[in-house]
Amino acid sequence: MTQISGQVVEFVPGAAVGPQVHRMLRDRIVRGDLMPGARISETELAAEYSVSRQPVREAFIKLAEENLLEIRPQRGTFVRRISLPAVLAAQFVREAVEADIVRILAAAPTPELIARLEMLLQQQMAKADDPDPTEFVALDEIFHRAMAEAVGQAPAADILEGLKIQLNRVRHLTARQFSRQEVIEQHRAILDALSARDADQASAVMRTHLRKILNDLPAIVEAMPECFDQTTRRTSP
Repeated sequence: MTQISGQVVEFVPGAAVGPQVHRMLRDRIVRGDLMPGARISETELAAEYSVSRQPVREAFIKLAEENLLEIRPQRGTFVRRISLPAVLAAQFVREAVEADIVRILAAAPTPELIARLEMLLQQQMAKADDPDPTEFVALDEIFHRAMAEAVGQAPAADILEGLKIQLNRVRHLTARQFSRQEVIEQHRAILDALSARDADQASAVMRTHLRKILNDLPAIVEAMPECFDQTTRRTSP
């Protein structure tokens, strides 16, 4: 057990340390705890996590393969800036998949699912003004995944998760910069459309909801240009 940025971190006994360090560092990059462009040290992180340098080195290699770190020989390791083309591609795929999911779901939503979505929405409302957006974004993810699982598309949600790394980094930045009330209102509209079994409305509202990131992107890039890859800085396909 160790403590990182005020949070207690526990390693799973008996499990390989390298993958656990990878997951923890990946989460910190996606959440913005380790900001784009930041230089990070293998030695310092090993000390923070109270582990040897080897699992940190393994995590660095994996994160570099995922385009989250850039290892520069003789210069150091840096958190990669956010790739806008990757954000746009992930949003495009996510919209197509999730708009179809709610269309299918609207044909016969179960009372249990509606109740679960309502509970998640209430939990999000309670976190709307939390200075740390981590729990709010996590609840957002659970809300969307619940719908995918309800139509037997958990594997599709898993595939999307792998595509959304850069998109999720932007989601955390925007959750810090902008009001979360619009997200809550859009989730309410999705839930209302599902409850009414209105497939066209559910699909339309979902598309509007997922395109919010495109509306927010120009402002977040302007406000935090240092977080984005300057060689690919564009905000529309």
